[in-house]
Amino acid sequence: MFVEEKSDIIDEIDKLIAKYGRNRSALLPVLHGIQKKYRYISDFAQQEIAKKLNIHPVEVYSVITFYSFLNKEPKGRNLVRICKSIVCDMKGKDAIVKALERELGIKMGETTKDKKITLEYLNCLGLCDKAPAMAINDRVYTNLTPEKAVELVNKIK
Repeated sequence: MFVEEKSDIIDEIDKLIAKYGRNRSALLPVLHGIQKKYRYISDFAQQEIAKKLNIHPVEVYSVITFYSFLNKEPKGRNLVRICKSIVCDMKGKDAIVKALERELGIKMGETTKDKKITLEYLNCLGLCDKAPAMAINDRVYTNLTPEKAVELVNKIK
């Protein structure tokens, strides 16, 4: 990481803290803000957030690892998350996963070479009545078929 990038991260953290405050309750909104801008929360950002909110770095790390929508590693520009609940399993999730892996040329948990798409599982989207489901970035899609899932992913390629 370059010095300029570090100063940019510090500036962004400062802006978020000015907006959300220095209390422990600001941790999650600050983490979301950093992730939204950088697509993940680096070790450096975690340390700076902890220092500025006056909490232990392990608390920051534990929040990031607890929430599946927060990332401590770089991801693709677009996150495609497939629900892996038992209901999605029963409604054809595996066929959708195979179709997406074939279309993208990657396996679950991987990112395309051009860094455009990361494909991963998500424990539950809470849409069991409309399973199978997946999320592409902040949009959720339900009642999927392998063909529909591939069509949606091709729109972001």
